[in-house]
Amino acid sequence: MSNILIIKHGSLGDIAQASGAIQDIYENNKEHKLYIMTSKPYFDLFKKNPFITEVILDKRLSRFNLIYLYLLMRKIKKLKFIKVFDLQNSSRTSFYKKILFPNSNQYSWSSSNTTLPTNKSKVEFDKLPVLERFDHQLKTSGLHTKFTLKPDFNWSCTDISEINYKFELEKYIVLFPFCSPHLKLKKWPYFNELIKIIHDEFKNKYKVVIAPGPNEVKESKHFNAECILDNGKSLNIPQLASLIKNSSFVIANDTGPAHISAHLNAKGVALFGSHTTAYKVSIERENFKAIQVEDLNKLSARKVFEKINL
Repeated sequence: MSNILIIKHGSLGDIAQASGAIQDIYENNKEHKLYIMTSKPYFDLFKKNPFITEVILDKRLSRFNLIYLYLLMRKIKKLKFIKVFDLQNSSRTSFYKKILFPNSNQYSWSSSNTTLPTNKSKVEFDKLPVLERFDHQLKTSGLHTKFTLKPDFNWSCTDISEINYKFELEKYIVLFPFCSPHLKLKKWPYFNELIKIIHDEFKNKYKVVIAPGPNEVKESKHFNAECILDNGKSLNIPQLASLIKNSSFVIANDTGPAHISAHLNAKGVALFGSHTTAYKVSIERENFKAIQVEDLNKLSARKVFEKINL
C-alpha cells in the first residue's frame, strides 16, 4: 500500500466543490492511503471525510520562513507519495511542485498546469466551469470520474438536535446576507425587505434565520431574523452544513454557504451580480438555482421572493 496526497487549502465553497473530485480519487485508488493537505480552518472538517486516511496541516507561512518550509517538505518527502493531486492549483502549490516533484508529469503531479489542454491557454482554461476543470484534470491524469461533476457534501454534516431544540427549528428559511469585506460587490442589499415579505406572505409558517460566521456576529444584529449560534459562538462547518441540509429554503449571496447548499442539494437560490457567473462557479444543481443580474442593487426583494419554491 502506497500513499497519495491531495492538496486543497480552501476556501469553504471550494472545499464543498472538491468533494466529488476527492471521492473519485479515492474510488480510483482504494488500494492506497489518501492524505490531504489543507489549511487550519478545514483541518478538523477533513477528519470527517470518509475517503481520507490522514490530514496534514499546512500553516501556509511565508515561503521565506525556511525552517517551516523545510519541516513541511521533510514530512511530505518522508511519506513517499507516489502521486499528488493538486486541487488548489495556486502559485503556492506550484511552488511546492518545484521543490517536491520538479520533473513530474500529469500522472505523478496532477494540476491544472500539468493537464492543460493543448488547444487552450491557462487563461482560457480558467474561464471554464470549476467542476469541468476538475473533471478534465482527473481524466487527463488517468482517472475514471463519476462524482466530480456532482459533488456530495453530506459527509460534512453532524447532529444538531440540541440547536434545533433550543431555537425551535422545524420549518425555517435560512439566509446568508454576508460576504467578505473586500468582496462587497457580491452583497445584495435588500435582505431585510425580503424578510418582511416572507413574514407577510407566509405569516408564522416558516421561521427566518441567519447563521453568521465568526466575523459576522456583530453585523447579524442588523437583520430582522433569528441568529443561530452555539453557546454564543458561530456554528462550525459541520453544524452549518446540517442547518442548511434541514432547512426549507436557502437564500444566499455568492459565498461559501451558497456552495455548501448547492452540494447538499438543498432547495435555494444564490444571488449573482457582475463579479462572476453562476455558470463559471458550477453552483446550479437540481434544487439549488441562481439569480444572475448585472447589478445586485437593482434586484428587488419581490423578485427574489418569487423564486422561493416551497
